[in-house]
Amino acid sequence: MSPPVTAPSVTLVIVVAALIAVGVYLLLERSLTRVIIGLILTGNGVNLLLLVAGGAAGGPPIVGMTDPERMSDPLPQAMVLTAIVITLGVTAFLLAMAYRSWQLNGHDEVQDDLEDRRVARRAALDRAAYTDADVGTEPESLDEAAAEVHDETGDVGGRE
Repeated sequence: MSPPVTAPSVTLVIVVAALIAVGVYLLLERSLTRVIIGLILTGNGVNLLLLVAGGAAGGPPIVGMTDPERMSDPLPQAMVLTAIVITLGVTAFLLAMAYRSWQLNGHDEVQDDLEDRRVARRAALDRAAYTDADVGTEPESLDEAAAEVHDETGDVGGRE
């Protein structure tokens, strides 16, 4: 006899979607406090998703105490417990980073990296990010750099 199949509650599915959506939105913010709250919301949404996907509640999974057909699956519960511990560790780490940022700067905003700005500026100008030591001069644009590439494995642009 197979256990009865029950569909998850629509309310739980909506709550899972809302928690994950709000969590991802907050993860994309520049403030570490909002990132921490987003991580917690996303983690709780995923934990709830695992429990909903685990199926209907049943008896304790102890042989002899509950019929095998009526036992609940312990795997989703074990995965949620593991995810809670991992989320707690990552949250503690992010809290320490936010506190240190607050001590040093007086705010917890994540600043742009200077190297990222340089790469973005060069990409906007359509320039290569490095100079080729073999050529000695930097090509004019990425298209010209791609045209200068020689493929030693075979046919390049119809030539051999």
